[in-house]
Amino acid sequence: MHLRRRVASQLANRGRVPHDGGAAEGLAPEAPVGAAGIPPAVPVEWVAEVWIDPEWYAVQEAEEPMPSPGLPAVVPLAVRSALIGRVSTSKNITPDIDCTQDSGVSRRHAQLTTDGTRWFVEDLGSANGTFVGPASGPLPNDPIESGPKRELADDDRIYVGAWTRIVVRRATPEEIEAATA
Repeated sequence: MHLRRRVASQLANRGRVPHDGGAAEGLAPEAPVGAAGIPPAVPVEWVAEVWIDPEWYAVQEAEEPMPSPGLPAVVPLAVRSALIGRVSTSKNITPDIDCTQDSGVSRRHAQLTTDGTRWFVEDLGSANGTFVGPASGPLPNDPIESGPKRELADDDRIYVGAWTRIVVRRATPEEIEAATA
């Protein structure tokens, strides 16, 4: 087997295929990919809620004004690996979970991956860190380590940038229906 395909296969077998299917690393993935180099869609069973969190904003002491909080943006997770970040046309970055409003979020900030039953978050060397904490506890003080994946508990929240909180949860029947319509 060609070295690039073998490396892509090994990464895929460990659930570590990069968001772009390995194109940035020069890998040729064995699984078919979409036109934009994105892994094929999977049935929507999970969603990510993207919140504007005033408590997180207060702790971050950001100079940039926070937008008005409201209902979350609900993003269907139709891929096994979802990039969290900000859009960059010049660098061809289009994250699955778009946090462009929050300039404290790096373009390629973090990666969410699943094995089908559990979700993991990995900081991708972001400038301001990725924080994980339970909904029932205080806000987290220390970022997760860049590189290794951290499994998310049912009540964990992901905090990035100046005000962004992300909640990964099972999709409701209505959300599944809307995503497949």
